[in-house]
Amino acid sequence: MAVVPTELVDSYGRVHRDLRVSITDRCNFRCRYCMPTEGMVWQPRDEILTFEEIERVVRVAVQRFGVRSVRLTGGEPTVRAHLPVLIARLAALGVDLALTTNGASLSLLAEDLAAAGLSRINVSLDSLRPDRFAAITGRDGLDRVLEGIGAAVSVGLAPVKINMVVMAGVNDDEVVDMAEFGRRQGVEVRFIEFMPLDAQQAWASSDVVAAADIVAAIDAVFPLEGEPRTSSAPAQRWRYRDGGGSIGVIPTVTESFCTTCDRVRLTADGQFRTCLFATDEYDLRGFMRGGASDDELASVMTSAVSRKWAGHQIGQVHFIRPSRSMSQIGG
Repeated sequence: MAVVPTELVDSYGRVHRDLRVSITDRCNFRCRYCMPTEGMVWQPRDEILTFEEIERVVRVAVQRFGVRSVRLTGGEPTVRAHLPVLIARLAALGVDLALTTNGASLSLLAEDLAAAGLSRINVSLDSLRPDRFAAITGRDGLDRVLEGIGAAVSVGLAPVKINMVVMAGVNDDEVVDMAEFGRRQGVEVRFIEFMPLDAQQAWASSDVVAAADIVAAIDAVFPLEGEPRTSSAPAQRWRYRDGGGSIGVIPTVTESFCTTCDRVRLTADGQFRTCLFATDEYDLRGFMRGGASDDELASVMTSAVSRKWAGHQIGQVHFIRPSRSMSQIGG
């Protein structure tokens, strides 16, 4: 039997120690950049990985390959029943465990998630204006999200970060308002360039607000200074010169960070992906339910990563959109 390497290394020398795990494709919002307003077909429940299967994949990644960071995503992960149970099982593996959520149920769950072992949390929030929030998400839920952010801070989840997808002509005039909100609340806002993962496939390069323009708008009101960028972090971080905290900007489109990417992904239905924009998937669910050993699962993961491409090449003529939208892949 072939010896399985002890690291997930691709042909470009990138070592992968960050695993994103989608635990459901379902969501209680309908964000315009993520899924269609109507007609979404959910995965049958028996095709979604069980907690035991999720734990097994994570355990193999941690124990065989030294994966150190695991982030749970969706869909919306808080709609998955008994989420604190899964959190506790994964936290027991000794990883830095994080969660990305829309925050709508967070005020009800934050205490239980923290007690179960969740370390960090990111809350998606694209507008502070109730009418605009409803237009972007398809739901009237801004007050609940704001309550959820407060609850996450109060139970000691740290850091609490806000993810804002900035879209030209939609919410780009709120960039400074969101920065000010982060300063008041003591949370870090991460501004994310709009990516071509919308279910309607209506994305155009003109919809993107460049990271440089986001930073310039904030710097004009709250002066910033750059922080050193760690090798694999997707966000470029800036701190306020007056000591009022920091922001992050993720320039996925205009300044790709593919050369230092250390992420791999597991979809809710058990497909292993080496990139958010990957066109190939590897069916770990099928292997597990077919009786595969941990060695065999590790071998599939190793083989997949060895084939990882140099980068997504958004904006290039040969860029290929993934066949699945953001909610189906996992944010």
